[in-house]
Amino acid sequence: MSKKLFTTKQQNELQKNPHVKQVSDKAITYTDAFKEHFIEAYGQGKLPREIFQEAGFDVESLGTKRIQTASHRWRTAYEKKGITGLADARKQTSGRPSTRERSPQEQIARLEAKLEWLEVENEFLKKLGMARKAGEETEIQVRTRQKFEWIQQITNRSPFKRKVRWLCRLAGVSRSGYYAYLSEQSISGRQKQQEQDEQAYNILLRAYRYKRRKKGARQIQMTLQLHFGLTYNLKRIRRLMKKFNLVCPIRRAHPMRRIAKATQEHRTCPNTLQRAFKPGVAGQVLLTDITYLRYGASRRAYLSTIKDAQTNEILAYKVSDSLGLDLALDTLKQLKKHRHLTPKALIHSDQGFHYTHPKFQKLVKKMKLGQSMSRRGNCWDNAPQESFFGHFKDETNLKACQTLQQVKQEVKRYMTYYNLERGQWNLKKLPPATYRQQLLHVS
Repeated sequence: MSKKLFTTKQQNELQKNPHVKQVSDKAITYTDAFKEHFIEAYGQGKLPREIFQEAGFDVESLGTKRIQTASHRWRTAYEKKGITGLADARKQTSGRPSTRERSPQEQIARLEAKLEWLEVENEFLKKLGMARKAGEETEIQVRTRQKFEWIQQITNRSPFKRKVRWLCRLAGVSRSGYYAYLSEQSISGRQKQQEQDEQAYNILLRAYRYKRRKKGARQIQMTLQLHFGLTYNLKRIRRLMKKFNLVCPIRRAHPMRRIAKATQEHRTCPNTLQRAFKPGVAGQVLLTDITYLRYGASRRAYLSTIKDAQTNEILAYKVSDSLGLDLALDTLKQLKKHRHLTPKALIHSDQGFHYTHPKFQKLVKKMKLGQSMSRRGNCWDNAPQESFFGHFKDETNLKACQTLQQVKQEVKRYMTYYNLERGQWNLKKLPPATYRQQLLHVS
């Protein structure tokens, strides 16, 4: 949008304004005093349009574009060169000295500005003199910081923002030192943030060490909420963990090993589950499997579990040093104590020796359960159960166990922690047992 031209009538009106030196149909030249007045008023928070209007200008005649352009040009010049940057440069480039005399108002404004500066300068020198007298028993660093504080107090006032160089010279300090002092003030803010982070990290560390189980960022967040009554943003937890080098354990890829294969005389069952792990009802889809546990000096035990696929709760488990059929049978018998199993409850497993054995299948029918089996060699058909074994081996400390009894105690502690205290992201951040109670209550 181009600036509009002034009519002859508008030029005559503008020429009457004491803040105008010269005007043509295309441009207008303002007095240096008005530019200085503009900068001062702008520093006090007034808008450019308001300043022009108070100075007697018809803002409609000038136009918004012309006011904005002049405002930007004067502020830029003042930031670069101070008051001298507002002077009309044509005085120096024309080769002819200005013959125009300043108006009484301009002269008074200049004298008042000089007087104000002299008063500030004199007060500053008095403070410096007092500091020098008391400086004999005061450390130099303290005196210097006091000078920096006085300089900052003066330069915070709008007319004296560009006086840093002169004030530093009067005080006998370097400008670089003054700007370093200003930087220190921002550092104090960072120190405060550091203290807050350390306090938050100490709380976070308590959740990380809760029950002496390894935890990642999400597990820490759920632990804080469940057991400490604190809500921390997940991004904040990750930032603090990175800042203080709190390592989140990365789950290892556990190999899928078959414990025992089915013999030819054992009968397999079809995969009726078809990976429909979440029926929406607790106690309907049950997953079972057996894994080995290494402990002590290359010793081995075996863990059999039955998991509720809907709530992820471990309903039954048994630890043994034998891989016999009783390991699976005894685990299955523990289901009798659970009253929330549905009439359509189904137990799903792989095609291992234990689950295809006639005794196991007979017990399944006696307990009025349905039976389903994964396809041969396809671990994804029982993925939630395999996932539990992965978490179990990552979060337990079986290497420290020397006897089978110690292994059983560690497994018991973990099962209690897993079912009753360990929140899970996909269970509304609740432990499995708590989630089951809510699910049964709703249904």
